[in-house]
Formats: sequence, C-alpha cells, structure tokens
Amino acid sequence: MDLLTANDRHGEYPQSWYAATAEAPGPYPEATGGITCDVCIVGGGFTGLSAALHLAERGYDVVLLEAQRVGFGASGRNGGQVGTGQRLDQDELEQMVGRDDARKLWDLALESVQLVRDMVAEHAPDAGFTDGILHAMHRARYVPEDHAYVRKLNEKYDYGLIRAVDRDEMRELCNSPAYHGGSLDLGAGHTHPLRLAFGMARSAATKGVRIFETSRVTDVAEGAPVSISTPAAMITATHLVWACNGYLGNAEGRVASRVMPINNFIVATEPLGEGFAQSLIKGQHAVADSKFVVNYFRLSEDNRMLFGGAESYGYRFPKDIRKLVSKPMLEVYPQLKDVKVDYAWGGTLGITMNRMPHFERLAGNILSASGYSGHGVAMATLGGKMAAEAIAGQAERFDLMASVPTPRFPGGVAMRWPLLVAAMLWYSMRDKL
Repeated sequence: MDLLTANDRHGEYPQSWYAATAEAPGPYPEATGGITCDVCIVGGGFTGLSAALHLAERGYDVVLLEAQRVGFGASGRNGGQVGTGQRLDQDELEQMVGRDDARKLWDLALESVQLVRDMVAEHAPDAGFTDGILHAMHRARYVPEDHAYVRKLNEKYDYGLIRAVDRDEMRELCNSPAYHGGSLDLGAGHTHPLRLAFGMARSAATKGVRIFETSRVTDVAEGAPVSISTPAAMITATHLVWACNGYLGNAEGRVASRVMPINNFIVATEPLGEGFAQSLIKGQHAVADSKFVVNYFRLSEDNRMLFGGAESYGYRFPKDIRKLVSKPMLEVYPQLKDVKVDYAWGGTLGITMNRMPHFERLAGNILSASGYSGHGVAMATLGGKMAAEAIAGQAERFDLMASVPTPRFPGGVAMRWPLLVAAMLWYSMRDKL
C-alpha cells in the first residue's frame, strides 16, 4: 500500500487545525524535463527544508523534490513540541555510546532547540515559540526516578532550565487527576509546526532553492553524478539527500530496513475560552506524559485543547480518529466530556528500533537522515543543517549522529509490522499496570 496516498488525497493537506490556520506557500510546480543541480533533496519536511536553506546560504544550487506538498508529512501534523535532549535519556546514551559522546549528543540536542527558535524568529514569526514542556508521571513510582534525572541534568550536564515538580504543583500546572509529579523544562517549548515549515519553504525559495511539489521519486541511479527520476523529470545532481522519514516507503531499502512508519493522531477541541483553558494548563506549557504510547497536549493560540495520543499499526488510519483520541483525552481531562471536537487528524512518522535517529552515508555523495521517533521538530531541523555541513566538507557532526547504532528491524521490512504490534501490545499492558 502507498503511504503517500493511503490516508490522504494527492496534493492536499489533511483537514487539521494546523492546515486551517496556516497559509500555504506556492503551490510549487511539478518537476519536468532535464534538471541539473549541485544538491537534490528528496522530502519537503523539516529535514529537507532545513538542508535546502543551509545549502542555499552556502551558495549551492539546490533542487527539492516533494511527492505531495511541502510540510505535508509529520513536519506539518505533529504536536508542535520542541523537546530538549535526544529521544533516549542521557543514562541510556551513556551506556550506548559512552559519556563523552553522550555529552556531545546532549549538546547537539540543545543546539537543535535553539535552531528551531532561530528558524521561527527569522523565517516564521507567525509560528510562535512558547517556553516550557511539563513531563507528567502517570505512576507515583516513576516520580523519584524522574527527579533524580533532573538532578543529574542540573549537576552533570550543567542544565539549569529543568526542575522537579511535586504532586501538588503538578496538579496546579496540569489540572488532571492522572499525574503524580514530574518535571518542568523551560528550555523546551512548542510551536505551530506547519507555519514553521511554510516559512522555511518561502525563505528557501527566496534564496534560490527550486522547490517542486507533486514530484515523486521513482528511481535513483547512484554514481557521480547521481540521477534521480520522477514521472516527468530527470534530475542530475552532484549530491543527494534523502529526507523522507515516515513516508519513505520502499524508495530506499537500506533506510527502510532501519526506519519504520507508524501512525499517530491528534484532536483539536472547540475553543474553550481563556478561563477554562487556563484552568486545564497553567502557564501555556506543553505537556507530555510518561506512558510508552505518550499522551502529549497543549493549548492553541485560540484556546483549544490540542491532544495527541494513540497509535495504529496498519497502513490505514482508523475510521473514527475522534473517538480513538478522545478516550485518552477524557482519561486525562474528564472536564472535557461535554466539549466538541472540531478537528481530528493523523500522520505517519518514522521510528527506529532504539528510538534514536538514523543518519547514514549511503554512498560518498548520498546522505540520509530520518527515524526521529517522535522527537523530530528539533532534531530533524538540525539534521538538515548537519547534512548541509557534511556536503560542504564539515562532516564531523553528521558522522557523530551516524555512529549511533540504529539496528535493522528483525526479519527486515516484511516482519517489522507484526513484531511491532506484539511489542506495542506488551507496552500498552505495562502502561496500565
């Protein structure tokens, strides 16, 4: 089944609150005829747009190919949360890559958040950036461990923007009976992701990037130069960057064996009014909880509850996304039982076995960055910048990310779905214990 059209119409954005509140650039033309460039980028999300911007600023002639519309995929559908750190915590990274490289990965992650702040300020001020993510523990036994981790970040990583939150303060900040304490990270934040993607696309085009939409890659012939085919064009490029994440499909099998698509879903309620909205989340912070299938939520600029949660493990979205996501939303906020849901949408993201991004040099002139595992607003944006650096001859940071192991899924592409379903059922049971 074709992930690009399994749940969406060709060339159309999903009916999300984001799409309803953002003005799309373009539309950009379909690629046709013979095209030559320094760098061809496949994928018009945060990775591809960031790579295009940073390469154009270095003077490269860049072509960006998007099979649908810029910002169409996870970059324009996600919860908008911009978290610090990597997808794995520092304890796990220290065991995986050693303390020195774990510290380098932490520093890259901090830079990725600052990069998003800078991108918003320079390219998409309408996207906004609001400080603060509240990490909410759904089991009391998780709170001491979370507070110990806060102390580690304070003392060992010199990170003073995160602090512990006890049960009473958690209830004050997030008025839900579901949580027992946690932490507040004021170095993290949230933004309107689709407006950010649109702003990046506009700036890239202004800097000379040739953006082509509805231009799906059908074949790649590796070599020097590399040849990229679409239904109506042949692009000849010195370098190629794969920036597809969850919508890659089988276009590049070496990446598909390590990066798997899964679906996630969000609803947006009707406007709640400022008083009611502030009674649910104080201080405009975003919230992410400790469940394996994370509940993540925040208030929109017009005081809607944007609530994300639930996953599905087939290609097609469920028939009733409202019902699917309303269940965990009402478990967290029973106060919303009589509130109307105005929007419900889904999207496909890319995950890896160990939830760390997958960076790879597939050939001397072909790079890939994907598999952000739900942590992509910041890391995908930095991933694009690091790909641009590598093409310009400064590959140390890209190579550091590529050195982080991302194992192949057992059984390859054919077996990854049933194995993931079994694993997710187990974790779903664990969340209930």
